[in-house]
Formats: sequence, structure tokens, C-alpha cells
Amino acid sequence: MVHALDVPPSAYLPRLAEALKSRQAVVPPAWAPFAKTGVHKQKAPTQTDWWFLRSASVLRKIHLNGPVGIEHLAAQYGGKRDRGSAPYHARTGSRSITREIVQQLQGAGLVRPDKNKGRRLTPEGQKLVDTVARDVLKGLAEKQPELAKYL
Repeated sequence: MVHALDVPPSAYLPRLAEALKSRQAVVPPAWAPFAKTGVHKQKAPTQTDWWFLRSASVLRKIHLNGPVGIEHLAAQYGGKRDRGSAPYHARTGSRSITREIVQQLQGAGLVRPDKNKGRRLTPEGQKLVDTVARDVLKGLAEKQPELAKYL
């Protein structure tokens, strides 16, 4: 069985984002093109499909760290806030974006609440994550035959 840690995130996340987009599990809200992803950012994301990539990343983080709550997820998307001549301070990412994505994933049946602990994957979400990881590893094994032993 292939785990999400067995494949590099740079190859895994775009494939998972495409799977979420094709299943229509997540849909960017009307305000998504204008929203900054945190107070430490100066502009909104320039990628057109950033919502799907963030959703795939959130799903992966819930898989790896679950059960996990919104505040912990938002902290993972934070960064350093530029305060002029004062030292930088760490800031969390947007909890609104994270909350909206988790609610959409929960509505799609990929994530479920865990009793007073946050969210964790459902069996359907686990199946999606593992299937995409296996497909990515198969694609990598075609280019690098030494990876075929991990399938």
C-alpha cells in the first residue's frame, strides 16, 4: 500500500487537486480571487487554481497529522509578518480560508469531525488519498524503474 509520504508533494498535490476538481468536492467561493491567504501576505494568490491546490494540501495535512483542528492547520500556512524596521513576527494563515475548505471537504464526505479533537479522514477520503498516491508513484516508476519495487 502506498502512503502519501512515499511520493513527493510537488508531484502529488497537483494530481490530488485535479481529483478534487473532477469530483467537484471543493468549489472556490466568490470572494476567493480577492482574498489574501494571511496577514503576512501583501497580495492575493496569482494562480487561478490556488483554491484546489490549497484544498489538496489541507486534505494531505489532515491525512498526515489528523485529527487536527482549524487553528493548527491555519498555523501551518502562516509566515513572517514584515513590520518595517521592527523584527518579523510569526503570523498564522487565514483561518477563514482553512475553515471554508475543511467544511467543503466535510460536505463532500472526505473528512469527518473527531470528538473534540478536530477533523480526520473518512474511509472515502483515505481511499482517494491512497489512490492518487499510488497513481503518482506509478508515473514516477515509469520514469525511474528503481521505484517500481515500492508499488
